[in-house]
Amino acid sequence: MLRIYNTLTRKTEEFHTLEPGVVKLYVCGVTVYNDAHVGHAMSALVFDIVRRYLEFRGYKVKHVMNFTDVDDKIINRANQLGEDPFALAQRYIDDYRQNLHDLNILPATSNPRATQTMTQIIKFIQELGESGHAYAPGNGDVYFRVTKEKDYGKLSGRKLEDMQAGARIEVEEQKERPMDFALWKAAKPGEPAWESPWGKGRPGWHIECSAMNLAELGEQIDIHGGGNDLIFPHHENEIAQTEALTGKPFARTWMHNGMLQLGGEKMSKSLGNIISIKDFLAKRDADVMRMLVLNGTYRAPLMFNDETLDAAQKNVERLKSGLRAAAPSASGLSPQAASALASQAESTKQAFTDAMDDDFNTAGALAAFFELIKAINTARDNGANDAQLLPAQNMLRTLSGVLGLRLQDKKGSADADAFVNLLVEIRAEVRKQKLWAMSDLIRDRLKELGVTIEDGKEGTAWRWG
Repeated sequence: MLRIYNTLTRKTEEFHTLEPGVVKLYVCGVTVYNDAHVGHAMSALVFDIVRRYLEFRGYKVKHVMNFTDVDDKIINRANQLGEDPFALAQRYIDDYRQNLHDLNILPATSNPRATQTMTQIIKFIQELGESGHAYAPGNGDVYFRVTKEKDYGKLSGRKLEDMQAGARIEVEEQKERPMDFALWKAAKPGEPAWESPWGKGRPGWHIECSAMNLAELGEQIDIHGGGNDLIFPHHENEIAQTEALTGKPFARTWMHNGMLQLGGEKMSKSLGNIISIKDFLAKRDADVMRMLVLNGTYRAPLMFNDETLDAAQKNVERLKSGLRAAAPSASGLSPQAASALASQAESTKQAFTDAMDDDFNTAGALAAFFELIKAINTARDNGANDAQLLPAQNMLRTLSGVLGLRLQDKKGSADADAFVNLLVEIRAEVRKQKLWAMSDLIRDRLKELGVTIEDGKEGTAWRWG
């Protein structure tokens, strides 16, 4: 039985869906005003892994990830660049879609946008006003009455009276209480605006996600996800306004990933310590970023530096080693040894499932992989042929694919491959003559060219990477 840690209850709970066999999953996406960074990649990877595993377990996943395409940051950035804010948002949406593709992240079932959900947003706010949960002070703004929700703060664990004491009202705001939050903002000169019952304006950030969620998935969902920096106020406010509208529990399970850290600090544009996804992928393979996430615990902070990336790279190469072909002269394993390898593959599948069922314990799943790889490599060294390796290797490919790993070796041209084969043959002859220095020189020079040489009992094998 799959068990997931629920931020709302602060417990790891058995996972049950509202509709049998279907998971309604909403994940807060990016505000598209600049290049997406590797912190965004971490959250996207976490929920891609969650989705892939849910599908592996037989669920149909309705995965919604929004784009916030109207926001103060987008407007300010567009003004700086002298660009139309809608054109700027579209450009960064296109870039982010490419980033996700390059990271091997499955496309969401739906990517709603705030600007395309305006009718639903306005209707949502109107209904909150009719029930007394929202008020319009007459200046074009609309606010949510936080005190109408007696359990406000249940997600973050904060007490309303403490939050009220520390909050302030800006000069231009006309709130009844400091903690009330904006559902609609009156238009300012030069900003994008939409007609509404309260005058021209645009929505507040929190109402956008609630309205998109309602439009795409309905009044109740199974999982709501995002970074743990969204717990308060964004997700707290989503709960308040959605449950005020529907009178029903909003999301059964709230999942939050930890933050990516660089030098002990959260990575963010405001701190100026970002690394864009494009810059990362120019230097490292997408599998390395995914392995970095898999090596850790999704709810914990994740350190991003050369040391952790190098460790992730080594683990990727270790997984690839289990997919190498048998030596051409392999004599074959005994029937008993071949059967033992096949049994190891089946036990790996069970160990993988047990780990992932435990709140998506990807580090435990990887540990099961490494046990299988050890068995595969030992069998190859003992003379296993390709047919005997294939069942275990297929299991490794299938389960690593569930985690979104591609495990592709770098490829050379046909001429380059032929040249490497020639050098490997020459090196074999050199080794027969016990010219070890020359053998090591060929191996090292090939390594500089991106070719790894591996000597085993059944001969020498090589690969790109």
